[in-house]
Amino acid sequence: MAMPAWAWLGPAIAAAVLGAALAFPVGTLLAVACAVALVAAVISAVHHAEVVAHRVGEPFGTLVLAVAVTVIEASLILSLVLAGGEGSTSLPRDTIYATIMIIVNGVVGLSLVAGGLRHRNQTFRVESAGSGLAALVAMATLSLVLPTFTTSAPSGIYSPPQLMFAAIASLALWGVFVFMQTVRHRDYFLPAVGSANPEIHAEPPSYGHAWASFGLLVVSLVAVVGLAKVLSPTIERAIAAVNAPRAVIGIAIALLVLLPETWAALRAALADRLQTSMNLAIGSALASIGLTIPVVAIAAVLMDIPLDLGLHAKDLVLLMLTFVVGAITLGTGRTNILQGAVHLVIFAAFLFLSLVP
Repeated sequence: MAMPAWAWLGPAIAAAVLGAALAFPVGTLLAVACAVALVAAVISAVHHAEVVAHRVGEPFGTLVLAVAVTVIEASLILSLVLAGGEGSTSLPRDTIYATIMIIVNGVVGLSLVAGGLRHRNQTFRVESAGSGLAALVAMATLSLVLPTFTTSAPSGIYSPPQLMFAAIASLALWGVFVFMQTVRHRDYFLPAVGSANPEIHAEPPSYGHAWASFGLLVVSLVAVVGLAKVLSPTIERAIAAVNAPRAVIGIAIALLVLLPETWAALRAALADRLQTSMNLAIGSALASIGLTIPVVAIAAVLMDIPLDLGLHAKDLVLLMLTFVVGAITLGTGRTNILQGAVHLVIFAAFLFLSLVP
């Protein structure tokens, strides 16, 4: 099957616009072009991720997108932290917290509502989602909750040994989850046997097509994060103009970077492949902490940067509410639109209280 023209034109145009944005001042017209190119890069990334996923099969396919996006997200956060500036030491906390809320409430909620409206009830493997959520709760607590209560450093800040312990623990839990997902309990993450969905049983692409899509996937993801970084000053100015909290910058970055995974999860839910949606959602949330925290922690210790990781009281309440509701949602293996609506309401509360703390 030949690759459609838009599938390679999208990444090429996005890369060209990103190059222009890096070479010239970003005015109004170039900012609009960056926004349009960002959408094109997102659509292209989703397409190529699905091609690669179809070639390698589940659950490796969803792992490709989760890891690729998270590695680039970690690089983006690290570059902004090293650049310094007001609020830069709390950017990892704001972005990782926003990523968890966006994925567990926004992506999962949207997938459940969309899939429920089209297919009524949908099913997934409790063994995969429940295990992933347990690891996510532990990682989020070690990375974002405990720093508020430790006493070796000012409130919200880990001492260097504490920071390295949290980084090693997060990386270890993510590594065990990946081993479970791809080796020991791979069957927990596979779509239901006998699914009639034509996308599952369609002829997989050739190796050449898959490798081309993998390369274009990398280009698309780099373009997504690069264009997000280019647009972040515009977003920051808009936030300052409306006098919104600086934490909104982390939310905006997370929203932009997670666009490919969100769209891929939504498409999977609409195609009655909720297991793929759950693989993407839980896997992305775990990768966000398991890969980002170690990278940022090593840089912070080496460069003596005190990271403000501890969440404030309001955010702690919302995070705990998210995990309690998530445990209920993922505890049965069957979903309906009410469960999705609850997650979307929590997500709306997170966005509203970020603007009006």
